[in-house]
Amino acid sequence: MTAPKLALTDSDLVALAVDVVVIGTVQGPDGLELAPGADAVAAAFDGGLPALLGVLGATGKAEEVVKAPTGGKLAAPLLIAVGLGKPGEHGVSTEQVRRAAGAAARALGKAKKAASALSAVDLGAAVEGTLLGSYTFTRYKSEPAEATLAKVDLVSPAEGAAKEHKAALKAHTAIAEAVIITRDLVNTPPNDLYPASFAERAVELANANGIEVEVLDEKALRKGGFGGILGVGGGSARQPRLVRLAYKGPKARKKIALVGKGVTFDTGGISIKPAAGMDEMTSDMGGAAAVVASVVLAAKLKYPLEIVAHVPMVENMPSGDAYRPGDVLTIYGGKTVEVLNTDAEGRLILADAMVRAAEENPDYLIDTATLTGAAVVALGKRTAGVLGTDEFRDRVAALGNAVGEGSWAMPMPEELRADLDSRLADLANVTGHRWGGMLAAGLFLKEFVPAGLPWAHIDVAGPAYNTGGPFGYVTKGGTGVPVRTIAAVLADIAANG
Repeated sequence: MTAPKLALTDSDLVALAVDVVVIGTVQGPDGLELAPGADAVAAAFDGGLPALLGVLGATGKAEEVVKAPTGGKLAAPLLIAVGLGKPGEHGVSTEQVRRAAGAAARALGKAKKAASALSAVDLGAAVEGTLLGSYTFTRYKSEPAEATLAKVDLVSPAEGAAKEHKAALKAHTAIAEAVIITRDLVNTPPNDLYPASFAERAVELANANGIEVEVLDEKALRKGGFGGILGVGGGSARQPRLVRLAYKGPKARKKIALVGKGVTFDTGGISIKPAAGMDEMTSDMGGAAAVVASVVLAAKLKYPLEIVAHVPMVENMPSGDAYRPGDVLTIYGGKTVEVLNTDAEGRLILADAMVRAAEENPDYLIDTATLTGAAVVALGKRTAGVLGTDEFRDRVAALGNAVGEGSWAMPMPEELRADLDSRLADLANVTGHRWGGMLAAGLFLKEFVPAGLPWAHIDVAGPAYNTGGPFGYVTKGGTGVPVRTIAAVLADIAANG
């Protein structure tokens, strides 16, 4: 998609030559109220705007969109009032603004230019919500897409200096663009996005942003002993890849390793999935896409960190060359795994990449994957499960929640570890039962993390792909989760170590 250009303005919304003006409403104690930034618009309606919006059905409910013709009272012919919901103890939250901005952006229709007062409430949230809510993916439509929103003027907040506002605009635009990169990759169909083409796209992004990049093909993987990646990817004519991306920022104080699951399509292999819903497995590389985009984001914002990402890319297909239930694979570094289910493939490629990532002696390790259906059963479609070392796990979950990507810290009960024991190998890739599947997957990955290394595993099987209707700033298809969580963690490490 082509994202609209965002610009700060100190101009009066009444006189701006745009197609539509967006203001916020809230559910106040005495009914509908206008959110900050709408004073001039309200004055143009001689104080009667709340009553007019009330007649049109506005209540201030979260994500409620009400449209009203301006009748010449504004230069813009149309006014959109979007609900922020009920203010909390500390006022309207960042996430409320982000969701309202997204809902408004989705409601802009054929507007080419718009202006928004939501930025007066929270600039960063308005930037992210506007860019993500206006996202569309029309690359494969045979009819040319209609011209979309080209520019949005954002009212400068009353507090803070112009320099601070410009910095916030730049940072939050970059974060939204990283989410959009992820969405585009996830939404690209698997006949066009397969291991080799995915690796090529990662190389293009790296080269465009001054990031060091290396790609291992199947021959290099075989030479290096990456048994998990080769085992899972062996059933496809499209051979696997392992991409290494490295960024070193100015005065880098900490090194972070990132790993993302890149299964460009997952049939389940010999343990084949049911046909219903298998098309959604085009999203099984969502973790890899998020990691690639996060390294690009770090380079754009020049985080004072060293970041090294290892991104395994495979297609899990059944064929005469596919790995089988009962096979034993040797993971990079020497540990052996008995395969009991070829549909538990993500942990096998992650294990290879995590061992390789740990060789670079990072201070922190984050991996993310659309890993287990059990995560969706436990937490639903909008919440990620976070596992790992206790302190870092909790830190990542808290930061994810703070940026609006629902996250929940999960345990790894030791009693489940024995259920991964294998009669043939060091461990099996699944337990012999269906209980605690997300937790068992975390225990499996733990086997490949060095003792003492702060580690967090983010299972985004639910929130990485939206199969329902759009809501807030989330459109149907790839969501870009957990890019904003990773961005928040990187910024927190840069600030606090």
